[in-house]
Amino acid sequence: MASLRPPSRGFLGIAALLSILLGTAVVVSLSMGRYPIPIQALLARLVGVSFETERMEAIFFNVRMPRIILACLVGASLAAAGAAYQGVFQNPLAAPDILGSSSGAATGATLAILLRLSAPMITLFAFFASLITITLVMFIGERTRGRKIVGLILAGLMVSSICNAGMSFMKLAADPNNVLPEIVYWLMGSLAKTKPADVSFVVFPMVLGFAPLFIFRWRINLLTLNEDEAQSMGVNVKRTRALVIVSSTLITAAAVSVSGIIGWAGLVIPHLTRRLVGNDYGQLMPTSMLFGALFLLVIDDISRNLFATEIPLGILTSLVGAPFFLWLITRKGELW
Repeated sequence: MASLRPPSRGFLGIAALLSILLGTAVVVSLSMGRYPIPIQALLARLVGVSFETERMEAIFFNVRMPRIILACLVGASLAAAGAAYQGVFQNPLAAPDILGSSSGAATGATLAILLRLSAPMITLFAFFASLITITLVMFIGERTRGRKIVGLILAGLMVSSICNAGMSFMKLAADPNNVLPEIVYWLMGSLAKTKPADVSFVVFPMVLGFAPLFIFRWRINLLTLNEDEAQSMGVNVKRTRALVIVSSTLITAAAVSVSGIIGWAGLVIPHLTRRLVGNDYGQLMPTSMLFGALFLLVIDDISRNLFATEIPLGILTSLVGAPFFLWLITRKGELW
């Protein structure tokens, strides 16, 4: 049984290395910024010593720590969802937005910004619009003829197209001086306005989505087999596929609602992880989560420290992800 297979030494070593790198990156990230916090002050705070100034304390707890936690959560979510979708749809080009969750979230956020709602309401609109979009896609996909997987993907493409048309119309109607720039900036993806409330908002849905993906990650291996073969091994293919899709959608919706559109992380990170640990989801899923968290944290550090003005995350992930994916597909050996 795949679920009884012990983890390989290579996997344990890579997971340990990624954990050490992630921990180191978190400490370094906490010290970096417009207002540097010495690492010795961070280490002293861990043992109960207060920061030297109230300003340093406020920056640490209200600005930097929430942003770093959110960067790790969003990166892990996108990578885990991308890996899961690639397995379920048996498609190396599957990404977290394949069923339209990102387009739905963007439409909800655009509407909220157009209505001049508060930042928490923008997050809520994005989250629930994403869930509504996926519900519609799954409803349509179940009623398509032929292979249900193909029907889901086609439904996702069509609903995403409708969402994009709606966004275009709202951008056309938006105030070009105040509202439109805010919409465009949100769509490019950023963690610049992160608040502790954002972390509190996404933790529950992310944990709710992560748990099934992690616990039943072995069964995703069976979804890559022929449906009859998988059923002969005692797996309810339809139920397992639905569970994986719903869980992946939940963490994607939560991530996009607080970060905006961040492309490539959910596509490239699972492929790179496959190069390290192989295609076994028992090892691929946790490693993708660690790698995704590390990747987005480093990208966010570059975003907020490279220039005086922050660079949207979507721009940086595209600049890094697209060339890297080209490198992956031109290397010897199979991509999938």
